[in-house]
Amino acid sequence: MDINQAIQFGLLVKAAEAVLPSCTTDAPGQAIPAAFDPYNVGYKIVHTFCGNDLATDMNPGRGNQIVSFGYILQAANNDVVVAIRGTEGIWEWIHDCEFLTVKCPFLAGAGSTDDGFTAIYNSLRVANTATRVTDALAGIPFNQANNTLTICGHSLGGALATMLALDVAANTNFKRPTVYTYASPRTGDPLFVSTYNQVVPNTFRIANRVDLVPKLPLPPLYEHVLGLYEMISVKLIPPTFLVKFELACEHHMTSYLHLLSLLAGATAQPLDANCVP
Repeated sequence: MDINQAIQFGLLVKAAEAVLPSCTTDAPGQAIPAAFDPYNVGYKIVHTFCGNDLATDMNPGRGNQIVSFGYILQAANNDVVVAIRGTEGIWEWIHDCEFLTVKCPFLAGAGSTDDGFTAIYNSLRVANTATRVTDALAGIPFNQANNTLTICGHSLGGALATMLALDVAANTNFKRPTVYTYASPRTGDPLFVSTYNQVVPNTFRIANRVDLVPKLPLPPLYEHVLGLYEMISVKLIPPTFLVKFELACEHHMTSYLHLLSLLAGATAQPLDANCVP
């Protein structure tokens, strides 16, 4: 895995997370300030997309809320990125511990996926339209012979990125998407994972070893896709915490970027103030 690229795409996910969930207006042409040496690739928004938030037993009404989930972005060289954020509802999902599955909705015979994640995925639309994200990608000027499609997401967004990548690879002309996920939970059952691994081999699943979210839901009902790149937020010699040892801090996108930047030997990406050890 190219760690610098992982940081670049992680910064795009962080930019998606910085948007208020209630901001559900499309913003085509807006530049995203996510430059990172040595790449400094400039991306502009093609579309903002939205969907229903994660419904939980603790807060079932959350599933009726339409929130912003991310961007379809395009660089000057026509490379396309889909960046998907997570949700605070992930902690309620963990508290519920009701990890139920439904049939994969976009590819027959591809096993089952988590019901909550699937409900959100089915709801994703370009802002103020009825256009699915997969369908919106087909309308973007894109030289498939020379340019790339990258799908990236954090936490719940990692699970959604996994589903989108399989959907895109199986049902569109974009057969070889690259995927970067950060702190993704398990998304589907062993058949879903086997199908995904065959169809979307170019996947980098980045996980902090002490982050709780990537450990759920538990096998054997659920499995992880391949491509694990594991980090640890504790330096062993001498023993030093690189991130404050708290559940939320170990999971934050800013913490993942911080750890990746240390591994890259680059200028350290800043931690959230309350996560400095």
